[in-house]
Amino acid sequence: MSFQESPRPSDEEEAFYVHCRAAYLSLFRSSLTNIASKQQLCRALQQAGRNPTHATLNKYWTPRTSKLNFDDFCEILKNEKKTDETELMRAFKKMDLNSDGYISHSELEKALTTFCRLLASTAQQCEAAALERLEANAKLKRQNFGSRSYSPPKSSVSSASSAAQAAATVPQTAETLQAESDTTLKKDSRSSSRPSSARSRRSSLSNSITMTSSSARASKITEPSGLQEWHHSSMKGCFFLEEDGSISSLQYELHVPQTTNVYLSIQPLSLSHRPGKPSSWMTVDTALFVMAAGETKEESSLVGFTESKDKDKYVWKGELHAGTYYLLPFTSGCKLKKRSKKSESNKPVQLVYRTDSGELDLTGELREVLSDVFEVIDLDGNGLLSLEEYNFFELRTSGEKCDKDAWAVCKENFDMRKNQLTLQGFVELNLMEATEKDGDSADLWIILEAMGFNRMLELVDACPFQIDVHCEGTQPSIQPLSMDSGPKLQNQALQKSITARTGAKALRGQDNIFIYTYRGEHRISSLIANKTNQKVTVHVNNEQSRNCCSSRGMSVFAVEVPARTKTVCQHILPINERHDWTYNCVETIVTCT
Repeated sequence: MSFQESPRPSDEEEAFYVHCRAAYLSLFRSSLTNIASKQQLCRALQQAGRNPTHATLNKYWTPRTSKLNFDDFCEILKNEKKTDETELMRAFKKMDLNSDGYISHSELEKALTTFCRLLASTAQQCEAAALERLEANAKLKRQNFGSRSYSPPKSSVSSASSAAQAAATVPQTAETLQAESDTTLKKDSRSSSRPSSARSRRSSLSNSITMTSSSARASKITEPSGLQEWHHSSMKGCFFLEEDGSISSLQYELHVPQTTNVYLSIQPLSLSHRPGKPSSWMTVDTALFVMAAGETKEESSLVGFTESKDKDKYVWKGELHAGTYYLLPFTSGCKLKKRSKKSESNKPVQLVYRTDSGELDLTGELREVLSDVFEVIDLDGNGLLSLEEYNFFELRTSGEKCDKDAWAVCKENFDMRKNQLTLQGFVELNLMEATEKDGDSADLWIILEAMGFNRMLELVDACPFQIDVHCEGTQPSIQPLSMDSGPKLQNQALQKSITARTGAKALRGQDNIFIYTYRGEHRISSLIANKTNQKVTVHVNNEQSRNCCSSRGMSVFAVEVPARTKTVCQHILPINERHDWTYNCVETIVTCT
């Protein structure tokens, strides 16, 4: 998204978000609070006038979902319409099982309308109370905007529900919604409705950085001469975009037998099985943190990270002593983020079909995608899947591992070489699973979506990458690790990379709240350090930035920082790398009570 002027949202659209916020605040004290369970999601949807089934809840709360934020809740409400007469009639037909008329229409109408009116009345009362509280309390209005703006509609509270229902039927893209959020927040920032005491106690800090285009900059790190003669080891991996918007990937252990000069690189991986097809992930930014292993992971220390860029590669050059290191892949989330599903076709691609002889077979499109999946999970790139590599795939798609006995069964039934699964064997394995389900594609779709593919078989929620390690005087070795405790270690490295390269600036009037702003060759990152004994909320405004995209996906947002902790605020990348870009950010804290 671009931090540039956008058209003002309509009253109906504003009413829709007021309706969303009112339902949310009937359960939570703040719209910055996350939905933490399927039960909470169900209650929130019911407060918004929806009647979610188990299938609906399972669609949005998958086994890999740990939380949903207010943005996610708004998206769900746009997709799930309120209960209407058609649903009531469908319920009637289900109750009248033998269609003999024993359940009369008048009895059904009396039973259902009484219940529905009671439920609607309760929901409207909760919504009205939340709206009144939101409008009356200026502090609540400022601190609870979450990732969406707040602008009360011109209509009365009692009419908000009907306006929201009309707004929910208006087709909108994620980009449009974001533009609406940005513009409305601009209007709020000019509002003077907050108490003067609060204004006098606001503390802020402004940062402005202008970056030249990447085409005008030369990499600070040049490739060593004679690199082709150095010892080389490589490993593949993949960034996966999770349901809650977080990004996960494997991490790796690097062993260096003796002290040597090292040249590291990481870059998006182009899949050879997709000639002529768009590879949107090739523009995703990548980075690699190098940490010297301690006695425990928490005692690991940051050695360096890939700051420079050479074409599509992000590189680091330095000397590593003999020992063990962790390689932590990272992407900012500016380019790899959830996309609107509006543009996707309602009809998914066919995965299986019956041949002329009546036997089930995989379609050519699915076979091509399975070849891509095989290339991604073939971490060492030897054209075969070891049990360890296959188990990373199983853990990703099913949450379970394949033991040695099951692997022996695979060896008896599918094509293998050197006790490793071939591409042909991998395809045969998926065909067998489809055959066992009599052609039902549900399990196949679970696998494909877990690997980042949408229903059009486009890779949109993942970014394959490749790591290359060159050592001048010794042969390095790389092994993949599990993702256990991975985010904590990566966050430790990320925070250290920011604080070690820049000085802290205190917010005006605050001695214990600091902002760190890292300026790299191709990325800007900021971190908030809260050294007080209480949680603080920091409002962040990027509206004056130009040609910038934020990992937060919006130009104005709020960050809650727990007491005595550090929190990464945001990452910034240029939208168009060929043009100059300006980062202009104002961080503000309101300490009034």
